[in-house]
Amino acid sequence: IMKQFSSLLLAAVMGSVLTLAAYNWLGPEDSIRFDHMNPVPVSSVAYSLNEKSEVVPLDFTQTAEKAASSVVHIRSTQSKGRETQQNTNPFGFFFGPEGGTPRQNDSRPSQSTGSGVIINSEGYIVTNNHVVKDADMVDVTLYDNRTFKAQVIGTDPDTDIALIKISAGTLPHLAFVDSDLSKVGEWVLAVGNPFNLNSTVTAGIISAKSRNINIINRNTEQGNTAIESFIQTDAAINRGNSGGALVDLSGGLLGINTAIASPTGAYSGYGFAVPSNIVSKVVDDLINYGTVQRGWLGIGIESVNGDLAKQKDLSVSSGAYVQGFAENSAASDAGIKEGDVVVKIDNTVIKTNTALIEYIGIHRPGDKVNVIVNRKGKEINIPVTLKNRNGNVETVKREERAGLASLNLEVKDVDAAVLKKLDLKGGVQVTSLGNSKLGRYTDIREGFIITKVGDQTVKSAKELNELLKNKKEGEIVTLGGTYEDFRREFLYSFRM
Repeated sequence: IMKQFSSLLLAAVMGSVLTLAAYNWLGPEDSIRFDHMNPVPVSSVAYSLNEKSEVVPLDFTQTAEKAASSVVHIRSTQSKGRETQQNTNPFGFFFGPEGGTPRQNDSRPSQSTGSGVIINSEGYIVTNNHVVKDADMVDVTLYDNRTFKAQVIGTDPDTDIALIKISAGTLPHLAFVDSDLSKVGEWVLAVGNPFNLNSTVTAGIISAKSRNINIINRNTEQGNTAIESFIQTDAAINRGNSGGALVDLSGGLLGINTAIASPTGAYSGYGFAVPSNIVSKVVDDLINYGTVQRGWLGIGIESVNGDLAKQKDLSVSSGAYVQGFAENSAASDAGIKEGDVVVKIDNTVIKTNTALIEYIGIHRPGDKVNVIVNRKGKEINIPVTLKNRNGNVETVKREERAGLASLNLEVKDVDAAVLKKLDLKGGVQVTSLGNSKLGRYTDIREGFIITKVGDQTVKSAKELNELLKNKKEGEIVTLGGTYEDFRREFLYSFRM
């Protein structure tokens, strides 16, 4: 029996040896290898890797508390009501009359709600232009439920940004961070007041950058002057979040939440925020000049892709292709040519037309930038001095707009040729009504040429500004003038 057992044991051992030998001989050739990582502990807390590749928990609580205390609830009242339409476009502003369906062509007073972000201790608040547009009264409710009347400091329809201010003593606030340094995949928090649910915080990641969804053009009828280069996020945002904060995990302000992509009008996974670098530049201009000072290259551009590169026989597959030039173009004057591809400006790589628009949009007339273009396979560095829309490098000084700024009215001196045509000695032409009292309470149109304030003659924007500065709040003012295409005197009266 022992002899038989020894034989069986020897056979088993020999079988095992042969099996291992066969595996060592065949295994490396025929088996599939898998790389393995150390398991991450399962927990209700989210985890991430730090710079040392160490697994660390993500704690949103301190950031959420900091951000929520600096985000406000905004209620705008429009005495005439808003002429609104149902928006079936899947990309839309997530802001509307409180309680749901927008009223169409309704002349009754209406109220709307949104969000805003306190950006300094003195009570300056950033929100969206479409939150306060046409508002006769703006009320702000703080995190601690105190409510204040707000003054609209200025608006910029081209970026859908507005600046308002309240007087409430020292306030908590958020600091801007460099949105250019943010990365796709980075955690972010969205803070706002969706559906009148105050101080709502949601978490997500940056899904994409430099998104152009053509929503500002479509909703404000600004033509092709809008600057869109949104940060896209999957943090849940809804109606009422408009003007709220998109923050990084340090509590820095990365952007202002502005729009969503949704077939239903509610959250469907994609939100869009104006980057902080654009917001901070607009805010700085509104405070220091009363209007946004925007530099222009004066070129028509298109994003380069594989199809365009093949069609135009380009040596690059990304960048901004130069299609043509505007009148008095800064780019053309500097030597940029049609067919060039802008691949870099200063130290910023340009992969799309949106990236170019964003970078130039944070500069002012007179600023100098180095534009690197690819021309038939060769890179050329071309210094360019940016101009304004009128083709010069001048900026509008704050002190010259003090009277006009209170009306949110933009004007310019009438061209000599127009004065001669209309037989006028001087005048001031309205170039933008913006969020002005004149636009809300009178039938005035852009292009109106102001020649009188009351019975006093006006020949220049400076004279108009000085006359308006001397008017008291509540005083009735009458502007007289004409239109280039309808030559008779018109009178428009309003209360300062």
